[in-house]
Amino acid sequence: QVQLVESGGGLVQPGGSLRLSCAASGTIFSINSMGWYRQAPGKQRELVAAIRSGGSTNYMDSVKGRFTISRNNAENTVNLQMNSLKPEDTAVYYCNVAVEVVPRITRSYWGQGTQVTVSS
Repeated sequence: QVQLVESGGGLVQPGGSLRLSCAASGTIFSINSMGWYRQAPGKQRELVAAIRSGGSTNYMDSVKGRFTISRNNAENTVNLQMNSLKPEDTAVYYCNVAVEVVPRITRSYWGQGTQVTVSS
């Protein structure tokens, strides 16, 4: 079993910054992709940013240039640095990790979610 623990959400004013962190622990052979999703009230969950084991990244268009995803493979952690936050970034943010639990068997795990509220 794999556990994901998220931290770093909160309330911030427009233009401010937050840093989200997610740590994976448990039965882990290796980790493939790591990513952050978000879900605003009444909307579907959407991919914000993802980073692969080799370090390549992708971002949703609305956060490009403002958010940066990074990972520490030795510690099995993924971070999301969010700058220049806007009210439309308000959502519950979820960490998602694709874990190779044994060779050639990969499972997807979700964090519990952390609330990010951007408001003056």
